[in-house]
Amino acid sequence: MRAVLAVLVTLLLAAPAAAQDAAKYPDKPIKFIVSVPAGGGVDTVARIVAQRLQEKLGQPVVVENRGGAGGNIGAEFVFAAPPDGYTLLVSQPSPLTVNAMLYKSMTFAPEKFVPVAILTTVANVLLVRPDFPAKTEQEFIAYCKAHPGKVNYASQGIGTTSHLTAAMFESATGAKLAHVPYRGTAPALNDIIASHVDMIFMELASAIELHRSGKARILAVATRQRIPELPGIPTLDEAGLKDFESGTWNAISAPPGTPPAIVARLNKEINEVLHEPGVEERFARISLHAASGSPDDAATFIRHETRMWGEVIRRAKIPAR
Repeated sequence: MRAVLAVLVTLLLAAPAAAQDAAKYPDKPIKFIVSVPAGGGVDTVARIVAQRLQEKLGQPVVVENRGGAGGNIGAEFVFAAPPDGYTLLVSQPSPLTVNAMLYKSMTFAPEKFVPVAILTTVANVLLVRPDFPAKTEQEFIAYCKAHPGKVNYASQGIGTTSHLTAAMFESATGAKLAHVPYRGTAPALNDIIASHVDMIFMELASAIELHRSGKARILAVATRQRIPELPGIPTLDEAGLKDFESGTWNAISAPPGTPPAIVARLNKEINEVLHEPGVEERFARISLHAASGSPDDAATFIRHETRMWGEVIRRAKIPAR
């Protein structure tokens, strides 16, 4: 009984302290830990949001890149940080969803992160090197089937959406591809441009300017319908891959135990930033779409994505490493 009373007393004392901390939050700089190297879509979104958020909150919001291991390095750092709202994770889906199925040893539990908000969403596209022999998505599928194991694809790392979309493509077509994982978007795209790798399933925001400039070519989009930015580019569904759909997103999360009042404050401020006309215009220029919703909405979305991509991993028999 004394032990139970001690716990109750501790909780009662902690509640006013947490409320007091939330009321004065923030009173020092906030750090965004970005789980990919600089230069990709996640990093770009983090910096756009950080700039406006610091203007709204009156405190610096510092962006720090800690890429590697499919986002695990940055996630591990934030998971172990104090749950006070001053160290936050800005990440691609994988460290929040599927990495627990793909890495044998992790020092954090993805499901224990506190979702703050989904920041942006974007469609994925099939991007090939500029001199790839296939000129259409049908030719590409036929080429892959005719050259099993010879066509290599880049990804931003094990478990990233680019990796899992390629695995989904293999399952849908029966083709066999060779995986070349990178430590982020920028190095992967550099090797696509230089024709060191053949193709990648990449978010539209990072691929569209390469396509427009002729440095790489988008053969198809992984959406149910053609997208306004590329009305002449067909869907993979049109190529015969029924209901083939893949998109990616990025999110901001807090360490386990972060007070709900701080999470709610961050969610409110971030949602306002995402839908400012100037921010939406910047997103539109890079083919991103602002998301929105409550922390509960974000948690529900992340659980859905975990189930969906987990099924892709199981069907493709991707081993943990």
